[in-house]
Amino acid sequence: MTRFHESPEDPFSVGNSVSAVLDHRGTVVGWGDRAEAFLGHRGADVIGRPALDALVDPADREQVVAAAAACLRASGWFGIVPVRHRDGRRVPMGVRARRVTRGSPDCEWFLVGAPAQDVIQWETDRSVLDGLFRRAPIGLAVHAPDLSILRVNRAVARIGGITPEQARGRRTGDFVVAADTETVERGLRHVLDTGDPMIFTDQPCRLRSDPSRIRYVSVSAFRMEDSAGEILGVTQLVEDVTERERARLRLDLLNDAGARIGTTLDVTTTARELADVLVPELADCATVDLLDPVSRGEEPSQDGFGPVRRTAVRTDTPGAEEALNPLGSLIRFAPETPQGRCLAEQTPVLVPEVRTIEDYAAVAQERADAARALGTHSVMMLPLAARGLVLGLVSLWRSRTPEPFEEDDLTLAGEFAARAAVCIDNARRYTRQHQAALTLQVRLLPGELPELPAAEIAHQYIPAGAVEGVGGDWFDVIPLSGARVALVVGDVIGHGIDAAATMGRLRTAVHTLAELDLDPDEVLSHLDDLVHGLAAEQEHNSRDFPLDQVTGASCLYAVYDPVSRCCSLARAGHPPPAVVTPDGKVSFPELPAGPPLGLGGLPFEATELELPEGSLLALFTNGLIQIPALDVDEALDRLSQELARPGCRVDETAKAVVDALLPAEPGDDVALLLARTRVLPDHCVATWTLPADPRAAGQARTLMAEQLGAWGLGELAFTTELIVSELVTNAYRYAGGPVTLRLIRGPRLICEVSDTSSTAPHLRRARTTDEGGRGLFLVAQLTERWGTRYGREGKTVWTEQLLP
Repeated sequence: MTRFHESPEDPFSVGNSVSAVLDHRGTVVGWGDRAEAFLGHRGADVIGRPALDALVDPADREQVVAAAAACLRASGWFGIVPVRHRDGRRVPMGVRARRVTRGSPDCEWFLVGAPAQDVIQWETDRSVLDGLFRRAPIGLAVHAPDLSILRVNRAVARIGGITPEQARGRRTGDFVVAADTETVERGLRHVLDTGDPMIFTDQPCRLRSDPSRIRYVSVSAFRMEDSAGEILGVTQLVEDVTERERARLRLDLLNDAGARIGTTLDVTTTARELADVLVPELADCATVDLLDPVSRGEEPSQDGFGPVRRTAVRTDTPGAEEALNPLGSLIRFAPETPQGRCLAEQTPVLVPEVRTIEDYAAVAQERADAARALGTHSVMMLPLAARGLVLGLVSLWRSRTPEPFEEDDLTLAGEFAARAAVCIDNARRYTRQHQAALTLQVRLLPGELPELPAAEIAHQYIPAGAVEGVGGDWFDVIPLSGARVALVVGDVIGHGIDAAATMGRLRTAVHTLAELDLDPDEVLSHLDDLVHGLAAEQEHNSRDFPLDQVTGASCLYAVYDPVSRCCSLARAGHPPPAVVTPDGKVSFPELPAGPPLGLGGLPFEATELELPEGSLLALFTNGLIQIPALDVDEALDRLSQELARPGCRVDETAKAVVDALLPAEPGDDVALLLARTRVLPDHCVATWTLPADPRAAGQARTLMAEQLGAWGLGELAFTTELIVSELVTNAYRYAGGPVTLRLIRGPRLICEVSDTSSTAPHLRRARTTDEGGRGLFLVAQLTERWGTRYGREGKTVWTEQLLP
């Protein structure tokens, strides 16, 4: 069969349809040319014959008769009927029948037919087109080439708040604000110019009738052309995706909040991060108020009552500061206020519209007038609660954004608040622990350093950043007998309270060993035994304290003598010191490294250096030179440059070193100890060697009295005579060798008596019947302090007296 209808045009049009005319009896009285071409029947063959006989197969006669009866009842009819072709085959035809009246009582029927499949397709297309304009939920707009509106469907009309008829002939800019109109028309012109379709492009759409309400639409568009390729316009499909876009924005905000809130273990920083996430995406102004104990890292009250500290403020509204309590201020919210209810009941409070002065007084209290002048019109308060504790609240304000807060906004802000509350609580707990560890560490370190005749001292101690936690670095300056001084720097492995506690035990041990006047290598040997014992103790207690770590440490111990200018040093796995001579030359002496403390059984070696007067000795922990931004050699070079600066005080040099080498938050504790050496002049030191005979004590008293007179210290002659007499007599009585007497005038008067014996003198209480044994007791009463130190060839008993 030749296909009669090949185009999507109306199959019943004059150029495409089959036509015939029947009289009132059903006889064919008219026959079109296309009918003959399509069905094969010539007009002469069918005109004058009943249509049922000429055109209908007997098997289909009943169906056609029923259709004819329906046509008579309705004065018109449309349907599918089978028609017999001249060659005998059945051809389904879509037939449309209409009554024709010529003025006589009898009527005729005008029939128009087309192939059934074309009719069905056309009806389907017509139904789809009708549905798009009348019932489709997706908007449809047809634009002319000049982008004027030809037709819109009801969905687009509903978005614009108009009827479809009202849109015809107008433009998008008549309904949409200028900025969004430009976006829409720019896309449509691109489709018209290029022919490239636009597919699911999301665009803002604010209507002129309600510009404060932001809508989002998804737009697709295609160019319309006729059969000759002439451009007829552009069709635009529009879907309102406002809720989907808002949901996407909320999800993006939540993801952004997860990345931006809680980046540090600091309460204030976390509160500020929460406020930064909320503004301007959700609110025009946000404040975070934490219960006062929480802002200090302490435990809050169980009921959530109490003053709050304004911890963070973020706003993009000019003049908002006047309507808000200042940052850092302490605020007390009454129980009946929205903020008070939010804290007490641990529930969010939404005030969608703030209109009356009473509303402003409720949400802004004493700053109600400023809030009203600012244009605040919608407020939310949400509690910050975690692990059953109320930590504070966050308040959100809208003044510039015209839309009020909704329940969805409250839900979203609640997600932010819940995440932030956990982070704030973690930061609070860490702050409390960190402050406890830092307090312990500071208490274990030396306080104000004494004035020493041996050296001018300065120090810098920089704790590690908050994330790393406090460490076990320490330093110490210990006055020794003979005007000497011990300089100590050490580093315990690890961070936290355990490292700080171990550091305290080691520092106490160093003090005890220093009092014994041991050589540096001997001090480190005893410390090594101590650390080894601590490690064994921790391993034994690991079940009860699983977080304790087996302890190791490094240490540098130096003793400087201002009389001999000799400095004796030993180190245990610690960086060597820096030595700066008065001419500005910097060196790092190659001391025997020695193993770290705690390995046990390995020897330590001491090295002696002779330092010119005014030399600078720098002891430091490895945190000063092990910096991520520099390698060790670069750090040592920079350290050398800072130490060699001429004309600087010791404290200025120490600060300059720290500023030049360390970042704002170092990754490890840093201890720096500087000592600029002094030398006691010869006229302040007097030394005599006395014979081992009974006359030694008298000779010592004479020499001592003359020297004190020369120093202008005659007031001390009597007490010093008793001290010297007792010490020299004991040396003669128990040592049996030559005795050396030395007087040193410094901040104190030092008296030293040395002999070849290693027997230690002991202080004892004499009985009333004893003839002796009271000498050392008198010495202890007459002096500020006294003690004994041992050398390679004997011992030295020394005393110190305050100068008048």
